[in-house]
Amino acid sequence: MITFPLHDLLFWIAVVTFGTGLITLLSGIIILVVRVASKAKNSLSTQTAQLAEKSIADDLSGLIGNASTLLDSMNQLVRTTTGIGVFLCCLGLVMMVAASLLLYFLQSAL
Repeated sequence: MITFPLHDLLFWIAVVTFGTGLITLLSGIIILVVRVASKAKNSLSTQTAQLAEKSIADDLSGLIGNASTLLDSMNQLVRTTTGIGVFLCCLGLVMMVAASLLLYFLQSAL
């Protein structure tokens, strides 16, 4: 059976927590940069706005309502994606700070 001293075990827990926090932080940044600024969403929003303008000119009220619903859905999707990205960034930072504090206290305990 392999035994680890408590100090070594806590050290590796802190290292793994810091690594996981770093990966979580990077995932949040990637979500914020890539998903929010997606070309497909921007294109769909632009085309929906153009469709709404055309339907106003042609007096198609049902089309305006559907285009408005689609724009609201797109805005909600962007807000949700942004919220997930921000949450992952905050969680990653908290994990990294906790791991750093654990390593700091381990060092000062010796």
